[in-house]
Amino acid sequence: MDYPYPIKIRAVWWENSQVCWIDTSKLPFEEKTYCTDEPERLARAIIAMEIRGAPAIGVAAALGVAAYAIKIASSNREEFINRIEDAIKTLWNTRPTAHNLFWALTRMRNTLRSTVKEGLNTNEIADRLREEAIRIMDEDIRSNIRMGEYGAELVPDNATILTHCNAGALATAAFGTAEGIMRVAWYKGKKIKVIATETRPVLQGARLTVWELMKEGIPVTLITDNMAGYVIRKGLVDLVIVGADRITREGYVINKIGTYMIALVAKRNNVPFYVAAPTSTIDLNSSIEDVVIEERDPNEVKKVLGKPITLEEAKALNYAFDITDPDLVTAIITERGIIKPPFPENLKRIVWRGGG
Repeated sequence: MDYPYPIKIRAVWWENSQVCWIDTSKLPFEEKTYCTDEPERLARAIIAMEIRGAPAIGVAAALGVAAYAIKIASSNREEFINRIEDAIKTLWNTRPTAHNLFWALTRMRNTLRSTVKEGLNTNEIADRLREEAIRIMDEDIRSNIRMGEYGAELVPDNATILTHCNAGALATAAFGTAEGIMRVAWYKGKKIKVIATETRPVLQGARLTVWELMKEGIPVTLITDNMAGYVIRKGLVDLVIVGADRITREGYVINKIGTYMIALVAKRNNVPFYVAAPTSTIDLNSSIEDVVIEERDPNEVKKVLGKPITLEEAKALNYAFDITDPDLVTAIITERGIIKPPFPENLKRIVWRGGG
């Protein structure tokens, strides 16, 4: 497929009727890839954060359903349908917060059920599921590129951008959301610089964002998470761009833990705070009270890259995401345009404009 910008890094892709991915848990020290057509293996990869980032999880799940459908297409029709439904349930239960997972699996389920109603045989259904999954992957890449073009207009030349976690190619099918904006700005000749937070406890910023930006040649400086407030206060940051795992109908942004604190500091210091996310991340059906914030294994907090940093018996909390209030967000950048307050009205308008 042809795209207007280079696709240098892919997090998930389709190959030989399987879903493949780069294991982001091993980066930047080892570039290991895996492929599977088994939903249980893919589910383990999502839970263990071999695959992470809301868009990447959604794309991987869709491709996984398609790969499994092709694998079992010789089953009798009733068994085939039941096993695909079971595969969707398995993947549905992997991580509770990212909306793209449920959005993509709903599309795959709808495709399954519509083809069943049409009376198609198992091979025909599997082929339709493959087409839908590849369509979801391609849409993700193209939406990231369009998002990058919209967002790059908000980035001044010579600007320093602060970002948190990894909202790059490794969090999507390719190209990235927040980092997609940085890529387009860079390709258009803007001499940007990036400050990346380390993003404890899994270090997505240190391990993934820095690795991606260095591959692109974009100047990047790594800081500790608790340094963000001071570098913003000191005037070293011109704007903040982050991704999102879910945006509610009121405009609350659920993103990697630590985002809320950065948004507060940005607001206090009059620094624009932008959120980059495809419309598939916008959940018009849920309010903030409906969102489940994932709580992960406390041992992730008690270790750094597998090495203990505290006593084994110490208690720890490990919320994976936090909530940023709508009044802290300058604008939300999507593939359909830039959304400004009031978010409840404008989120609906831009999602419905695309038939969502």
